[in-house]
Amino acid sequence: MKRVLEFLNNLQQNNYREWFEDNKSEYKEAQAIFNETVNKLIVAISSFDPAIAKLTAKDCTFRIYRDVRFSKDKNPYKTHMGAFISPYGRGSGYSGYYFHVEAEGANYIGGHILSTGVYRPEPSALKSIREEIFLNGERFEDTIAKAKDFQLETGEALKRVPGRYPSDYKYADYLKLKNYFLTRYVDDSWMTSPDLIERSVQEYRTTKEFHDMLNKAISYAFEKR
Repeated sequence: MKRVLEFLNNLQQNNYREWFEDNKSEYKEAQAIFNETVNKLIVAISSFDPAIAKLTAKDCTFRIYRDVRFSKDKNPYKTHMGAFISPYGRGSGYSGYYFHVEAEGANYIGGHILSTGVYRPEPSALKSIREEIFLNGERFEDTIAKAKDFQLETGEALKRVPGRYPSDYKYADYLKLKNYFLTRYVDDSWMTSPDLIERSVQEYRTTKEFHDMLNKAISYAFEKR
C-alpha cells in the first residue's frame, strides 16, 4: 500500500488533468494494488461473514473521477480510495465494511479509516433500524461496546427524538441518528504494515454483531417493498 499512499499524496499536490494523464501508469499501479488489497479483505472477512464471499473489488470500489457539475470544488480527481464491502455490492443499501485510504492533508474524512455500518440509509431502512433499536436498545449498545476500538459516528443527528418514540427512552440518542456506522482511524504505519489484512480483519470482526443487527432491520424493510 506504500505505492498507493505515494500516488495519492502526489495527486493531492497535482490535482489537474495534465498531471494525471502524464502519470496514468502510476495511477494504474496504485489502483491494482488497492484492488488486490480489497480482494484479500473480501476473502478474509468472508471467513466470518459469508454474505460477502462472492464479491470482488469491482463490486465494492469507487471511481477516482469526481462529479464536479454541482460542486464548488472543481478538482477533477478524488485524493482517496475507498471500498464498501457490503452484501450485493457497494450500492445495495445494506450495512457493510468500509476501507478507506486518503492523501495526507486531503481532509475528505481526515485520515485512513476502517468503518462498519450504513451511511444515509434510505427512509424505509432508517425507519426499520430505529424500530429495531427501540425494541432492542440494550443489545444495540452492547454491539457498539464489543467494537471497543471503534467510535459510533454521531454527526448529522437530529436535535429531537423522532415523534413516534418517547423522548425519555433510555436509548433515545441512538434514535436521533441519521447514519449508523462505527469508525476507527488508522495511520500510515497501519496501511503499510505487512500484517494489514490480518490486523484490519481482526478489527472488522469485532463489528460483526453491529453489522448484523443493522442488516436484520434493513432486510425487513426491503422485504416489504
